[in-house]
Parts: sequence; C-alpha cells; structure tokens
Amino acid sequence: MARHKKRTPYEDNPPRLEISSLIDICFLLLIYFLVTSTLIPRETDLDMQLPAEVLADEPPEIEPMFIRVDANGTIFTGTGAAQQTLDTDAESREVPLLDSTLDLYASAARSADSTPLVQIYADGSASQQRVIDVLNALARARITSVTFTDLIDP
Repeated sequence: MARHKKRTPYEDNPPRLEISSLIDICFLLLIYFLVTSTLIPRETDLDMQLPAEVLADEPPEIEPMFIRVDANGTIFTGTGAAQQTLDTDAESREVPLLDSTLDLYASAARSADSTPLVQIYADGSASQQRVIDVLNALARARITSVTFTDLIDP
C-alpha cells in the first residue's frame, strides 16, 4: 500500500503590499511640485482691444501700421513699394527690428496725440508662434489697438 503525504493547506490570506505610505509620499510630491512651480502668464493676458463688430463711421486719426507675417515666418511692415523686411529668423522668439519700428511708430503717434493702430496680416500657413511673437512685440510697445486683416496684397 502506498503512503500518501498530507499537504498543509495554503494560507487563506496571501501576502499584501501596504501602500498607505506610498500614498502619503505621492501627496507630498504633488504639493512640492505645486508650490515650487512658476506660473507663466498666458498670452490672453495681453491688454489689447480687438475690433468691434460694428464698423466705425469715422476713419482713424492716423495711418495704421501694417504688419505682414508670411509662410516662412518673415515679418514685413508697410505695403506695396514701401514694404520693408524686418525679422527673418522664424526660429528666434526675439524680434528686435520689429520692436524698434513699433517703438518709433508708437512714440510718433502718441506725440501727435492719437492712438497707434496696427493691422496684422498673417499668411494662412504662417506659424502661430510667429504671430504671437508679433503680438508680444506690440504689448512691449504698449500698442493696444490691433486688428487682423486680409486686405493687404501679399
């Protein structure tokens, strides 16, 4: 007759991993990153007046400045034969030539006791970041009257 060995039954409660301390650590890390992170101002915080839906009866007091952003990210001012090429490096967030041109235009308009007005034409395939660079330059020059147009001949 063969002998049968009796096996001991497995434990009813398998080993568990205690995660209560892990949850505490996760909350501490979350609080740490929330406290130490810096907030970047959103682009919507720019103080600009967008055009109203109703057209004005009277023309603006000064000639508006036209800014064009082409598909390559090159920034132009003026129209037709008076058009000038300013900043051509689309990879750079800095637009020094546009900054100086806008400062001159804004100071001339303010010395004539009028509000500087800028019209922007952005090519349909232009980078949105490049248009935001132009809007940031306008904010640095404290120009708040800005419109977008499609009436400029590219």
